[in-house]
Amino acid sequence: MRIRPVGAHALLLDCTTTTATDDDVPDDVPAVDLVEAWRAELWRRREEGDLAAVEIVPAASTVLLDGLPDPTTTAEQLTRWAGNVAAATNRPARLAAPTPAGTSDRDAIARAGGRDAIARAGGRDARAGGRDAIAGTGGRDAVARTDRVATEVVVPVCFDGPDLPTVAEYWNVDVPAVLRRLTSTRFRVAFCGFAPGFPYLTGLPAELALPRLATPRPRVPAGSVALAGPYAGIYPGASPGGWQLVGRTELVLFDVHADPPARLGPGTSVRMVAT
Repeated sequence: MRIRPVGAHALLLDCTTTTATDDDVPDDVPAVDLVEAWRAELWRRREEGDLAAVEIVPAASTVLLDGLPDPTTTAEQLTRWAGNVAAATNRPARLAAPTPAGTSDRDAIARAGGRDAIARAGGRDARAGGRDAIAGTGGRDAVARTDRVATEVVVPVCFDGPDLPTVAEYWNVDVPAVLRRLTSTRFRVAFCGFAPGFPYLTGLPAELALPRLATPRPRVPAGSVALAGPYAGIYPGASPGGWQLVGRTELVLFDVHADPPARLGPGTSVRMVAT
């Protein structure tokens, strides 16, 4: 795990798991679990006034902290708070503690700065959950509002998606078993991205990860409940998409006039119920 400076007022906490030879992070802790532990800790610290950050944006394997008045001081704070994150993941503190990026990493990112640096520092995951996630939750103000509280949202789903038989085949079960799995899983929003209000939901076992469609659909209806990779997701609006469609919901996921505009923000627990 590394703390990577991004421009003049941001840090990217890279939670990518590595091999066992890396003494910073054990190779058996998924990066998404470390991200969630850091997200919860950072939100709590900001709420208590210990952290000055305008934006805290979790992604699949990174957490972006932006609007920092003093990134150097914040980096030192992150190191001190690593013990709490280790406790949340049931790991020794020494394994959770982040270490500063090497000089070459730091210089390259500082020179690049801004959005491009985030993409290079965090790769595809940072693009999905970094600046795109900020746009997906309605901008800077929306991010500040979205993380006020993480709660549970019940999502009514009509499980009639065209890809249900395909999912059942991949999972080596029948369609009713797919529905039982989805309705018995306690999902959690790991991050938002791709489109405004699109939640990436974790909770399914890693062995149930699914491939995306070889050819994306040109139009996926709003409210479509879908699966891809290790995630479940819900399309807040009609858009192209390559995920496996398993159902649909009437729940409005994004409303620019609502507070917050994104119904399912990071950290929110989600339970699907069949209708």
